[in-house]
Amino acid sequence: MDKLQAIRGIAFDLDGTLVDSAPGLTSAVDNALYAMELPVAGEERVVTWIGNGADVLMERALTWARQERATLRAAMGKPSVDDHDIPQDEQLRILRKLFDRYYAEAAEEGSFLFPAVADTLGALHAKGLPLALVTNKPTPFVAPLLDALDIAKYFTVVIGGDDVQNKKPHPEPLLLVAEKLSLTPAELLFVGDSRNDIQAAKAAGCCSVGLTYGYNYGEPLALSEPDYLFDQFNELLPALGLPHSETQELKHD
Repeated sequence: MDKLQAIRGIAFDLDGTLVDSAPGLTSAVDNALYAMELPVAGEERVVTWIGNGADVLMERALTWARQERATLRAAMGKPSVDDHDIPQDEQLRILRKLFDRYYAEAAEEGSFLFPAVADTLGALHAKGLPLALVTNKPTPFVAPLLDALDIAKYFTVVIGGDDVQNKKPHPEPLLLVAEKLSLTPAELLFVGDSRNDIQAAKAAGCCSVGLTYGYNYGEPLALSEPDYLFDQFNELLPALGLPHSETQELKHD
């Protein structure tokens, strides 16, 4: 039996699935690094760090920046570590606070819906399927972003990174969604763009759709073996027995 025939609700990841948030995240990461007099990373590198929440994002950024600075110092004949450096754990604590400050300014203007997302969510919502959002992004940033993108209206349940003890790839967020929607895990479809999402779905006992256009640490998502693999968001519609969306929102430049 096709697993999709049992689906009674759908949960979505946010960054890399519904929203291209890389510009805003990169701006916040690089501003935080710059404020600490560390090398800036750039979007191509930052997208490979997205997916495990802000704490891990900044850990990855700091690890890279310290290594990069050590390499630059060595090339200039200087010791890799500056005697005036503050300890790494203190650096990370400050960086994490700086990230929140800069991301609060950049989140909305640096985030864009991927093509066909709004139309597809609207069609699924109109069919009467309850929709949920499950993201590792810090909870305070989630609702304002959904409102700014005009998609908050589609979601019955929203789970942010601070709403659970264990973030994805742990199954807890998806099991919580299933509970809130009064569904069994097998009746909940999870749609995401990274191995974290697919691992969470498998651990929770949910069917999974992987989207190839997202971030996924620079790896092919097929390696994570989702139940279904789509190149475009609106492929969800025919897979669930709905007409394929004809409207395509233009992706930002």
